[in-house]
Amino acid sequence: MKNSNSNTKLILLHPYIQKQGSSSRLWLLAFISFFTIAFLLTLIYTRESVSGRTTAAVRTTVRGPGSSVSAFGGGGGGALLPTTVINTLLHYASRSNDSFHMTYAELKPISDVLRKCSSPCNFLVFGLTQETLLWKALNHNGRTVFIDENRYYAAYFEELHPEIDAYDVQYTTKASETRELIASAKAQIRNECRPVQNLLFSDCKLGINDLPNHVYEVDWDLILIDGPRGEGDEGPGRMQPIFTSGVLARSKKGGNPKTHIFVHDYYRDVEKMSGDEFLCKENLVELNEVLAHFVVERMEENSYQYCRNKNINTSRKASSSS
Repeated sequence: MKNSNSNTKLILLHPYIQKQGSSSRLWLLAFISFFTIAFLLTLIYTRESVSGRTTAAVRTTVRGPGSSVSAFGGGGGGALLPTTVINTLLHYASRSNDSFHMTYAELKPISDVLRKCSSPCNFLVFGLTQETLLWKALNHNGRTVFIDENRYYAAYFEELHPEIDAYDVQYTTKASETRELIASAKAQIRNECRPVQNLLFSDCKLGINDLPNHVYEVDWDLILIDGPRGEGDEGPGRMQPIFTSGVLARSKKGGNPKTHIFVHDYYRDVEKMSGDEFLCKENLVELNEVLAHFVVERMEENSYQYCRNKNINTSRKASSSS
């Protein structure tokens, strides 16, 4: 008699087969998850990119004939800087413990011009002083360049503050030579010391001709003369920065035809004599105890006088004396 169990077949599943099916499902799940995450990241990046371009487009300076206005804030060089921040900066800068800092009455006129300056504002400063970082901050979306007579200090300052753009210059004058140098410039007014020229190619004793080329090519909106430092007859004086600033203002090729020029320590003889001769009393719009504010206009290339009213005043004096 045959055992009935002899026809029964027993099927056993090997554990490897079960593991293989589970592993395939895990790989499929990982594959789908990877592409889902990649898609989400691409979507987020695209939205941020579009948003950034839109913001940049809104903040782009809009220029029209004869004017330039920033979409955020009405066209001032410091338009994106809140008024409260500007006032706070001026407040603390004017209360510095350093004995050589500017007062609020000196800082305010310069700050006001920066705020009204068309964006981006080009600001040239002679002298690295206590206010250097303040000027950079107030003209934060413009171009600010500093010129100093001490090459080591300029390099040191740039190392401490990489955002500062500073260059050194070697002055070749002495304060005791002021009258002689002014007379020499007036004698060469049709040659090397012309009011309108590129000083890079000039041999005028009062012209600074060893700055980087691009300094002479920029149409400066605002120039501050607060250097070189020091007093005394053996010091370089500020005749060269004052004469150079006047030429840069009159030689502008584009931008605003007017240039605001501030001369600090204007109570001193060197600053006053040079300012009156090369920036002109007719262009003096504001004067306090130590700060003079001139507005110098662009001139034609064939102009051969620093001050438009100089000849008129001279003729009047001559006629009155006769």
